[in-house]
Amino acid sequence: MSRFRQRAVLTGCVLAAVLAAAGLFVTDYGIDPDLWLTGLALGFLALLAALDPWLHRRRAAGLATDDSLDAAANALALALHAQWNEECRARGLHDTALDLHWSAIQGEPGHSDAVVRAFLRNPRAVFLGEPGAGKSTTAMLLTIGLLDRRVDDPVPLLLPLSTWDPGEEDVRTWMTRRLYEDHPALRNTELYGSYAADLLVEQRRVFPVLDGLDQIPADQRADALDRINRAFPGSQPLVLTSRLDEFVEVGTPVVGAQVVQLQPLDLEEVAGYLRSVSDPVTAARWEPVFLHLRDEPDGRLAEALSTPLAVWLAGVVYGYGEPSELLDRSRFPDRTAIENHLADLLVDGAFGDRGVAHQARASQVWPRDKAARWLAFLATEMRRRGVRELGWWELRRSMNSLWLALLGAVALGAIGGFGVGWLMAYASTPRWAPITGLAAGLAVAVAALYASGHRTPKPRLGVWRSLVVVSGVLGTAAGLVFGALYGLSAGLVVGLGIAVAVALRFGFASSAELSHPSSPRWTMARDRIAVWTGSLVLAVVFGAAAGLVFGPNQSGMVGLGLTCGLLLGFTLSVLHLRWWWFTVARIWLALRGKLPWELMVFLEDARKLGVLRQAGAAYQFRHALVQDRLAGVRPSQVTSDA
Repeated sequence: MSRFRQRAVLTGCVLAAVLAAAGLFVTDYGIDPDLWLTGLALGFLALLAALDPWLHRRRAAGLATDDSLDAAANALALALHAQWNEECRARGLHDTALDLHWSAIQGEPGHSDAVVRAFLRNPRAVFLGEPGAGKSTTAMLLTIGLLDRRVDDPVPLLLPLSTWDPGEEDVRTWMTRRLYEDHPALRNTELYGSYAADLLVEQRRVFPVLDGLDQIPADQRADALDRINRAFPGSQPLVLTSRLDEFVEVGTPVVGAQVVQLQPLDLEEVAGYLRSVSDPVTAARWEPVFLHLRDEPDGRLAEALSTPLAVWLAGVVYGYGEPSELLDRSRFPDRTAIENHLADLLVDGAFGDRGVAHQARASQVWPRDKAARWLAFLATEMRRRGVRELGWWELRRSMNSLWLALLGAVALGAIGGFGVGWLMAYASTPRWAPITGLAAGLAVAVAALYASGHRTPKPRLGVWRSLVVVSGVLGTAAGLVFGALYGLSAGLVVGLGIAVAVALRFGFASSAELSHPSSPRWTMARDRIAVWTGSLVLAVVFGAAAGLVFGPNQSGMVGLGLTCGLLLGFTLSVLHLRWWWFTVARIWLALRGKLPWELMVFLEDARKLGVLRQAGAAYQFRHALVQDRLAGVRPSQVTSDA
């Protein structure tokens, strides 16, 4: 729904809950509570009817139109532009950046500022290079440059190929799934119609910028490239990056694409960059290294410092250290030893130093040994699953699925059952409290077990899109049951409460903020807001119900009802949200010392310190080399798996 309707629904839900609670006290002024609650329920349904997109815009039940897809593409372009610009700033590419050199296998050499112009002449390109040569950075800068110049052109969608399994998904299906995951507002059927992301891909209003063909398993690369060629044939826009050797081994060309190879950095530019990112004292320490590079321009150290990754690592880890140790041939006999040493020092130098944390604006100084252990656990888990992205919602996969489901179900069942049992213990039938609490707990636990499966939400169809119909039907059904058991007032309050809860579910089901840049913290914040808003509203509703049913003249019952309603509302709000299952996994892993308690804060600080980077709603290690070193992978394993 639109942002206005979304806010209006949320405001109406809060007002309905507050006014329902106020119905407890208006009886002192001679107002019949049944009449009050009946009028409130009818007014709430009338508000939902006025705001219901399904009633007023029936076209929203159909496929997205050309106009709605244009709006979706424009909003998506704004979100991606903000997202990648922010990531570019976080990596320091706006302030001090190495000028990447590239040369076409068939064409003239150039610099990174010419990549966008070259792509506009031929919108199919393959960027090749050695590990750390800047392929991902080039793809990101190209994406930003194309978004800067975009008018009505297709939107460049930068995606890591490490998240695609060619044996399980078609490439376009994978792109559609990633769009929904990173930009959930595309499910907003009122603004964009049904299947907006599917149609954006199908009608080629977005085009793929695919990073890291080498990250697909070797036995699947040929099939993956063949699928990409068939999905995006001819002159349709396409960008692909890969390591040089892995691309050559596949032996399948990208039809019509200009093949571009990133070149080693110029040693004078390397020296200039390292001086620019160092204070005068540190810059002086680099001079022996620069002299060595001039004397041995083809030596092991010059070869190691020929990539942007290695140069950036050197600038970071030797910000306060002694870079002349790199001249020790016995410690660092070849390029690999130097690169591994720099990657190891990145993690050691990023944590445990107050000055570094302050400069990076990290929230706190994390202990070096614990930070390394936590990152090693994450790197090992990512390698076990064969992924290069760390989505917070995927943390659940680091636990046994059955154990996760049982822990989550038992916890929610205990919370919900305790809330119901505690309320009944002070109600008119306290002897039924244990049985009622146990039954409620079992019901919640069973629902949690069912919800623990990792399911992709499907768009509602037909009348199930109607805000007022679904809320009215479910609220009426619950109200009739409670009314028969406890009287008209209780039925009205509980029925209104269920209608409010369903309306909240609609209000939070899809975000109207498609133009908002995606990030891990933002996607999690949406789940948290849904949890606590739903919990508080249901707390007010159940508090009113408890006061009316069990103690109309006892103010203490209202407070008890509020507390118990908060507990039960929490259990009902989190059942189908990724945040709950992430929280269960996070707490379990923190208890075992595998991860910190403040995991999201730690990950964001690791990003500020340069160990991680952000890709949409997920994190990645700054480079595959850093992840592999933390996972304890030997160079031979990296080569064979890449």
